[in-house]
Amino acid sequence: MKSTTTTITVFALTATALLGVPLHAESREFRWSGHLVAGQTVEVKGINGTITAEPASAGEVEVTADKRGRRDDPDEVEIKVVEHKNGVTLCAVYPSSRWGRTNSCEPGEGGHLGADNNDVDVDFLVRVPQGVHFAGRTVNGAVEAEELGGNVEATTVNGGVRATGRGVVRGETVNGSVFARLGRADWPGSLSYTTVNGSITVELPADTSAEVRASTVNGGIDSDFPLTIKGRWGPKQARGTLGAGGRTLELETVNGAIRLVKR
Repeated sequence: MKSTTTTITVFALTATALLGVPLHAESREFRWSGHLVAGQTVEVKGINGTITAEPASAGEVEVTADKRGRRDDPDEVEIKVVEHKNGVTLCAVYPSSRWGRTNSCEPGEGGHLGADNNDVDVDFLVRVPQGVHFAGRTVNGAVEAEELGGNVEATTVNGGVRATGRGVVRGETVNGSVFARLGRADWPGSLSYTTVNGSITVELPADTSAEVRASTVNGGIDSDFPLTIKGRWGPKQARGTLGAGGRTLELETVNGAIRLVKR
């Protein structure tokens, strides 16, 4: 009986460490680490707060979340970890509204997250190993991913996006500028960068081939690449072929300039 009890206790401690549960319940800083193989994705979803990603010095994914509140209690916001076949998803899960849907953490477009006027900010710092993809999604805050070794997807609503990686890089916001630097130009199908209030700058490899569609209302369009024009090239809208064409590159803003930069 004593041996059985000891075994269960050791298992529980191990599971706690693997799932990234804070060792001290009173701590408002969350830490999680785990191993992903190349091609899998670490995904972080927030509502209020920044998401920052940088290369990992070791072979494990490391995630730190710092919770701060002015009026509301940071302890009410839970960091959920969902492991799945494609990698791991971490979410800042706020208390569910009495009148709305229940908040839940699921990969990709699944689940539901809302803050219901909760003023707690959760700032994430993610260290990503070589070959592991990264996706950062928030609502109120910037998303920054610097020199990652895989594909990058950065999405926010109110905040800027800066994303650079050795793979395909995607970026989208509404109120803020987008800067993206791609290490590869072999994306499948269509790749788009959009904002409403902000500029778009995309740095591409010199051998990039794509059908380019660019549009702005209040701003200009500039390209380091020679483009074969299709239709009219103007200061606000442009359509043209870059290199051999093929895949599609779309850039759209309302209030801001658009620039294509050759790496």
